[in-house]
Amino acid sequence: MTININQIADRIEEAHRTRTPVDVLIGSGNPEDSKHDALRVAQEVVRRRVQAGDRQVGFKLGNIAKAMQDKFGVDEPDYGPLLASQFYSENLEISASEFIEPFVELEPAFVLKKDLSGPNVTPHEVISATDYVLPAIEIIDSRVTDWKIGLLDTIADGGSVGGVITSAQPRLLSELNLSNLRGEIRYDGKVVASGNTSAIYGNPVSAIAWLVRKISEYGLGLHAGDFVLPGSCLAAEKLVPGVQVSGVFEGWGEVNFDYSATN
Repeated sequence: MTININQIADRIEEAHRTRTPVDVLIGSGNPEDSKHDALRVAQEVVRRRVQAGDRQVGFKLGNIAKAMQDKFGVDEPDYGPLLASQFYSENLEISASEFIEPFVELEPAFVLKKDLSGPNVTPHEVISATDYVLPAIEIIDSRVTDWKIGLLDTIADGGSVGGVITSAQPRLLSELNLSNLRGEIRYDGKVVASGNTSAIYGNPVSAIAWLVRKISEYGLGLHAGDFVLPGSCLAAEKLVPGVQVSGVFEGWGEVNFDYSATN
């Protein structure tokens, strides 16, 4: 292993604190570097933040849709832990000063009522383990300059998560058709990005199963009460200060916030 866990965690924490990106996190890496090493960096960041009073509340999957992989130059999904401090309230102001170079995504978030783990988890087990789903906007934000990232970079950086905003419009899975649900991002009411939940690995339920199988390779699983993001249904849109941002799922609900240029 050539990845220095503590050194890279230091870089991420400094970039997060100062809102100043680093030119290189891991880069292309060496042949002996692994996704497991990169995930250990993300876990070290979580350990430090939990020690400082934060709390891990779930997990995210990213870049599961081809549109997202093409946009950010990666060829497979990323993943990472979610912390309580990364959640924002809907319908309120979020300042641009809290981020580096953020984009927004629209996702159906899952909240679990049962544990999910193991290398052979199936979609029907995800359905049985799901308590309810919520419309959610994820703000993605890289600690690497100009999003010049590889897969190891984004895994080390916690899946490039910046923030999460959820609605208060929960639905049961049986009340929605997540294999074919249209979604839009709007700025001041104007549609700037659109997509369909079918882009999330065919169905977000299958995406969650993929995530569980993947993290089982590292001895990890999901737990009852976890909040889980399966990936965006549309290509991420760059945030523009001074607009109201809306994420809308047709026939379900929406989530909104004001993206402010103020400090």
